[in-house]
Amino acid sequence: MKIGIAADHGGYEMKEELILHMQKGGLEVIDYGTHGLESVDYPDYAKRVSQGVLSGEVQWGIAICGTGVGISIACNKINGIRAAHCTDSYTGRVVRKHNNANILCLGGRITGIEIAKDIVDAFLSSDFDGGRHAMRVDKVMAIEEGEL
Repeated sequence: MKIGIAADHGGYEMKEELILHMQKGGLEVIDYGTHGLESVDYPDYAKRVSQGVLSGEVQWGIAICGTGVGISIACNKINGIRAAHCTDSYTGRVVRKHNNANILCLGGRITGIEIAKDIVDAFLSSDFDGGRHAMRVDKVMAIEEGEL
């Protein structure tokens, strides 16, 4: 499995730790930046990881900013992306199972690294349930296309 990850300066340190965590778990990780602590704009990194997901270069994405909110908003502006900001492993699991989220968003300044690792593990180990949830996700995508 290939995972894309991106962060702004507020999520840089968490990104670096999560890359190591995922690599230890045998995952291939593509790092879309940033590569330091200097101030950068989160929409640029939201776009990079989103494009990786949409192109199929990576199966799923992880996007991190200081709170996780800004980068999730930016990711969700891109057609085809279903980004979910999560603060616990239950939500990390359910956004995959029920919402078919394709990008996990985290807050580097508000979520502890061990909790973030648990959230990532829950997200990456869960599959979309389909069924009644598929109909709902289809409606969300129809809203995006202006059909609903």
